[in-house]
Amino acid sequence: WGDRIQDGEPIQYVLGEAWFDGLKLKVGPGVLIPRPETEELMAAMARVIDQEGSRSPKIVDWCTGSGCMALALKRRIPESSVLGLDISEEALTYAQENAARLGLDVEWGKQDLLSPKDETRTPADVVVCNPPYIPNREASDLDDHVVHHEPHLALFVSDEDPLAFHHALVAWAEAGGLAPGGWLGVECHRDGATSLANWLKALDGWQDVDILRDLQGMTRHVVARRCLT
Repeated sequence: WGDRIQDGEPIQYVLGEAWFDGLKLKVGPGVLIPRPETEELMAAMARVIDQEGSRSPKIVDWCTGSGCMALALKRRIPESSVLGLDISEEALTYAQENAARLGLDVEWGKQDLLSPKDETRTPADVVVCNPPYIPNREASDLDDHVVHHEPHLALFVSDEDPLAFHHALVAWAEAGGLAPGGWLGVECHRDGATSLANWLKALDGWQDVDILRDLQGMTRHVVARRCLT
């Protein structure tokens, strides 16, 4: 262990586990380590579901990674139907194993958010997502243990279109992925949340757009609701 830590490997990978909302999750190279900011988004969306009074909502977690948000929401709302999607087979392997170890019934699927398959599914009531959102130009600003060990596929996005995944998520939701009246909650770069929120406000079909700050005071999440009509 000492050599691995000295070489800069994240302690979560060395231990093979990370905690998220009271759940001990298996993690390792190839899957993003869950962050406290993502836990804040999950908790905010759980409160939205509680306020809506839905006993058995359909929840979709895009870019699910270790399955942290999908599993935490399933534990908090046992009667929910939860689907976790990711492009990475390696990440999905961790998510499936975490679900099995925790005894939580979550469905998993391999999907690319930038070009989702046209599948006939019941629209979701709630969609959560922690997509890649760090511009490539900022890689040099990050800690070495992040850049050299965690999957770039889950972290970085092109400098030319840093909101590419967010735009794709909204397009998928508008194409029938999210039911009218359903809620969307997505994590963002600290510099992207305002732009995303303003874009959503300018679109027809969205309401109750809000920006949530993380515990460090950074603009981190955008929550919005699809109009009923």
